[in-house]
Amino acid sequence: MDIEEAVAAIGTAQDVPGLAMAWRWSPMSRFVFSLAMDHDGRWAYQMNSIDVHDEGLTRAVLAFAREHQLGRGPESRPLTVLPGFSYGDYRFDAVAATSPAVHGYHVGRNEELNEVVSGVFPAYQCEFRGDESPEVAVMRVKRMLRPTVLTRSPVPYLRMRYENTRTRGGSTGASRGFATQDVLLLELALLEGAPGSFVEVENHRGDVWCVEWDGGWLVNGRPQDMPLSEEWVGTVLGCS
Repeated sequence: MDIEEAVAAIGTAQDVPGLAMAWRWSPMSRFVFSLAMDHDGRWAYQMNSIDVHDEGLTRAVLAFAREHQLGRGPESRPLTVLPGFSYGDYRFDAVAATSPAVHGYHVGRNEELNEVVSGVFPAYQCEFRGDESPEVAVMRVKRMLRPTVLTRSPVPYLRMRYENTRTRGGSTGASRGFATQDVLLLELALLEGAPGSFVEVENHRGDVWCVEWDGGWLVNGRPQDMPLSEEWVGTVLGCS
């Protein structure tokens, strides 16, 4: 697979200033696609952005991904995450790479190119557990994380199940499902005054908290003097 030739065939690709063997193109006004080829020419790393494009951030992400060969090769995980990244005033502390089957950036246009590209983006460590299945990786990346939005806030890895005796709301089954921080905060607030209710939370480290109301707040069976705050949730989820 000649990656440079495939990029040239796009027709509108231009060199990325300050980064060798890297090109960018814009299929429409809102999007900028940037791709850096690995040093041996056999793999590449692509970052896409929408509405806001930061040349410096993009260059830093591509250089970081190439240096560490993130997600390279057919044996790589659906999601590969490496901490230790930083750039400017952004809060990102990691770079994530998605496999060809997850990102599908060139599906329907150039299948061969698609199979030798890692989809990379700046990320937060608290968003990933590290053992995501292909199905979970697709769901997280395409439905929850919004990786093309460079101004995004963290979307913590959060699985929860709950039951509320007052609202009659609750999750289905005994397994914890993915949820957002807003949903967690809402269900925690609704616990007050609902004896027998609970909210069970799991973070990216696999730590689990069970929050209940029994005339007062209980966390893993221990009484809490104060209502659970947004700051507490941020600390539990590791994204504060």
